[in-house]
Amino acid sequence: MFTGLIEETGTVIKLERGYNICRLSIKAEKIFSDLKTGDSVAVNGVCLTAESIDGNIFTADVMNETLRRSNLGKLSPGSPVNLERAMPANGRFGGHIVSGHIDETGRIVSVTRDDNAVIIRIAADNMRYITEKGSVALDGISLTVAEVTDRDFTVSVIPHTRKMTALRYKDKGSEVNIEFDIIGKYVERFAGKKEESRITLDYLKENGF
Repeated sequence: MFTGLIEETGTVIKLERGYNICRLSIKAEKIFSDLKTGDSVAVNGVCLTAESIDGNIFTADVMNETLRRSNLGKLSPGSPVNLERAMPANGRFGGHIVSGHIDETGRIVSVTRDDNAVIIRIAADNMRYITEKGSVALDGISLTVAEVTDRDFTVSVIPHTRKMTALRYKDKGSEVNIEFDIIGKYVERFAGKKEESRITLDYLKENGF
């Protein structure tokens, strides 16, 4: 599990493509203070496993389903990526629950200044999980939704977030990974289930009603 608070931006060193898989090698600094082989790392919001570590470079395999759902397959050597290690049990929960499982990609419609902040508008296919003042993860970054329409939504990005993440390289037309709030998805799933009530007329009669 992750919080959506990016620790640093890394750089793609190598991307080896297979038929239905690719292998990413990423260079970074901070995350190697305690990163071990087998640990989870969110790369642009995608939960990947560090298959091998060599100095300040880790390598991870990306499955076909992940390539289909995310923008990882469009990376190239030199691409900046947002990195976050899995949240420790004794860590602060400063963002929101981020699973690292991308729902879809969206496209940036506009980037506009708002005093010292930046307003980013994102078009997405699936808008039913986007709620005004709710949470959304964009390329793994925990952000609050500002406005919602039938086709797109906006987020306000403070200077610190823009400076510390790869969002500073994104502009109109850029693709971003979207992970919707997991709580909303579970609520929809459970609310959609129709279970037959065990309270029948015979049951009430047998219990004195």
